[in-house]
Amino acid sequence: QLRLVESGGGLVQPGGSLRLSCAASGFTLDYNAIGWFRQAPGKEREKVSCISSSGGTTNYADSVKGRFTISRDNAKHTAYLQMNSLKPEDTAVYYCAARRTRGCSSGYGVSFYDYWGLGTQVTVSS
Repeated sequence: QLRLVESGGGLVQPGGSLRLSCAASGFTLDYNAIGWFRQAPGKEREKVSCISSSGGTTNYADSVKGRFTISRDNAKHTAYLQMNSLKPEDTAVYYCAARRTRGCSSGYGVSFYDYWGLGTQVTVSS
């Protein structure tokens, strides 16, 4: 019943942009913090960004700060990740995840998220 589905991934040249979407079904996002994570081959899954249930608080990994923007539209049950100035090192599978509670914190990693999408591939290459 509780599902998250990512979309918007693809192949883009360095310096380009992509906008990822995360659509929720079976529940609203009114009470759920949302995180974006990514996992590159041979690497651990890392947190990219998170946003609190109301959208009032956001956090970003240092590697994407100033380039990525997380947002949400609870009325549409959807969260977004706008990715600009993409670099080859951004190449990864990107996952959307939701917490059961409202908070977004730099200290809340993978283990703090309860619902996960299946991921969408982002490839940055010339």
